[in-house]
Amino acid sequence: MSTIRAAITQTTWTGDKESMIAKHEQFARDAAAQGAQIICFQELFYGPYFGIIEDAKYYDYAEPADGPTVQRFVKLAKELKMVIVLPIYEEDMPGVYYNTAVVVDADGTILGKYRKHHIPNLDRFWEKFYFRPGNLGYPVFDTAVGKVGVYICYDRHFPEGWRELGLNGAELVFNPSATKPGLSNRLWELEQPAAAAANQYFIGANNRIGTESDEFGDLAVTFYGSSYFVDPRGNYVGEVASQDQTEIVIRDLDLDLIREVRNSWQFYRDRRPESYTATVKP
Repeated sequence: MSTIRAAITQTTWTGDKESMIAKHEQFARDAAAQGAQIICFQELFYGPYFGIIEDAKYYDYAEPADGPTVQRFVKLAKELKMVIVLPIYEEDMPGVYYNTAVVVDADGTILGKYRKHHIPNLDRFWEKFYFRPGNLGYPVFDTAVGKVGVYICYDRHFPEGWRELGLNGAELVFNPSATKPGLSNRLWELEQPAAAAANQYFIGANNRIGTESDEFGDLAVTFYGSSYFVDPRGNYVGEVASQDQTEIVIRDLDLDLIREVRNSWQFYRDRRPESYTATVKP
C-alpha cells in the first residue's frame, strides 16, 4: 500500500518535563487510534524553547540519544506499531550537546538520529550556547512506512540539506521547529512548499504554539503553530493548522505521487553537480 497516514503535533510548554513527555505519549496514542503510522513531535519536544536566553541550567535537559525519554518511546512505538520521530536535546558527553531527532521504527528499533546542522545565534535564538553543529550528515531512515529524513527548524533556510535528503532517497522529511512571528512568517509559508517541489518529496512542518512567559518573562516570544504537510508538487495536504491551538495534524500521503511527479519533472536527471562550484566552497 503506497498511502501512509502521518501525523505532526503542535502544543504549548506545560512547565515541566514529565508532563510534556506524558502529553506526547498521549498524542501518539491518539494519533494511532486515528490510524496514523508515523508521528513527529515539535522541536525539543519535552522542554521549553530555552534558546530565548543563555542559561547553563538548561543543559540539564540533555539526555543520551538512547536515554530514558527515548526508551519510553521505544516501548510505546513497539506497543502502537508506530514510527516515532523524537526531537530531543542530546548529550553526546558532558559538555557536548546537540539538537537531535531520534527515529524509532514501528517495532521499537532505534534506527538512528539526525543532528541539526545550522545553528542560529540571533536575538532570542541563542542556540550556539546550547548546541554544537550536526556532524552526522543527512541520513534517511528506512522505516516501516517509507524512507524518512529530518531537517530541524533553522536548517530549513538552507536548500543544500533539503537536496542532500532527496539524493539520499527521502520520501518524507519532517521539519520540527520553534518559530516566532516576524521575518519568519512569510518564509514559513514559502520554504517548505518550495523545498518539497524542488526535491519532489513530502514534507511535514510543525511549529510550537504559545508564549512561554512563565519560563522567560518579558523575553518570551509567541510561537504561531500553523503546522502543515505539503506534497511533492508543493501543495498543502489538507488544511494548515491553527496558530494557537494544540493539534495533531494527521494526513494521508500517497507515496506513489513521488514517482509521478519525478517522471513529469526530471530535476534529478537534469541537475548539474559538476557546475555547482561556489556552493561547496567554505
